[in-house]
Amino acid sequence: MLNLSFGHQRWGAAIPEMFRDAFAASEGADEGEAIRGLVQDLISTTPKDDLLGYVAADGATVLGCIFFSRVTYENDPRQVFLMSPVAVKPDQQRTGIGQKLIGFGLENLRQKDVDYAVTYGDPAYYAKTGFQQITEAFARAPMPLSQPHGWLGQSLTDSDAPIVGPSRCVSAFDRPELW
Repeated sequence: MLNLSFGHQRWGAAIPEMFRDAFAASEGADEGEAIRGLVQDLISTTPKDDLLGYVAADGATVLGCIFFSRVTYENDPRQVFLMSPVAVKPDQQRTGIGQKLIGFGLENLRQKDVDYAVTYGDPAYYAKTGFQQITEAFARAPMPLSQPHGWLGQSLTDSDAPIVGPSRCVSAFDRPELW
């Protein structure tokens, strides 16, 4: 039975390992290890108020996980969160778990009065959950983008006004090679 829940703390090492397995299956072992390290860094270095994690599980088995971390815009008071990374256990992919996790996470962000969510990934996949391509004129990424077509956003309020000023991400994402 699929259970979606807020919080990643109770799952311990299972979450970084699930991310490793998911990315290794699709992108290779080196990418799997890199993402496992990113997730461990994200969990261990990000202040509690700047990181939200959501888990899909079947009993004690983690099937998928998604993280949202704060992005601060110097000249804009709105709350913005980066959705990344997202992963589903390889044998559970293409079952709708990823999209359910994204929808669950975005709804929880709305309830927490978050104004906008951004992500950096495959426009075709993330469009299924309401993300649209945005430009850096609309919302500047924290680092130069190697693939600008993958910069995506979604308003969680009625406002769709541009987000003003330079941005800063949490330390785990403050690495140019991730962008």
